[in-house]
Amino acid sequence: MENIQNETVGSIVARNWKTSSVFQKHNIDFCCNGAISLSEACDKNGVDIGLLSQEILLAMQTSADPEKDYEGWGLDLLAEYIEAKHHKYAAEKMPQILANLNKICLVHGANHPELLEIRDLFRDMAHELTVHMKKEEFMIFPVIKKMVWAGNRRQNIPSQTYGSIQNPIAAMMQDHENEGDRMRKIAALSDNYTPGPEACTTYKASFFMLEEFEGDLHKHIHLENNILFPKAVQLEKELQAAD
Repeated sequence: MENIQNETVGSIVARNWKTSSVFQKHNIDFCCNGAISLSEACDKNGVDIGLLSQEILLAMQTSADPEKDYEGWGLDLLAEYIEAKHHKYAAEKMPQILANLNKICLVHGANHPELLEIRDLFRDMAHELTVHMKKEEFMIFPVIKKMVWAGNRRQNIPSQTYGSIQNPIAAMMQDHENEGDRMRKIAALSDNYTPGPEACTTYKASFFMLEEFEGDLHKHIHLENNILFPKAVQLEKELQAAD
């Protein structure tokens, strides 16, 4: 049996995306906190490591979809994919979700004050994520693509005003942690997106969209924190060593 107990949660999911469902089942964060070992994650969440290891290895026996083998993608392609899929999704869904939350706050807010807090948390998230994604699209992703281009042509690494790419990446990962915390608060306030029996259609739709948004955000952050960003840092080091 493969020993994965000392492997990080993020690297396990990076090897095979199908393992993400196992971590989700046990409420283990594989995106924002993916840098901790499987053993640490089990201790933190009170999960039996033997049982979890078996479930993960079982999931790994099912071959990963080649189209979803993000670990094997070029960094330039992965950056483009994140922007086209996850950034676009967030930009489209955030205004829709916020509009729905405003509606249900007007109708149900008096009896469900938690809706007001959920709305305020999501409004702040929408603002911060919008700024965050633009920073990635105009600052980090273009530099990653330039580094890939330079590496393929054995040319010098392009110089940046902010020094090492590790500096803006560290800021982006802190943003991820902040938004992950906000999303966890929303999940707790909504009883894991469970509308009450008196909930109207918009109320139910809002919670469904929030849960879907959380799932997409988890994958979005995982692809950056556990694959794109670490590989970009490694590529920068390799290019610097080759100068």
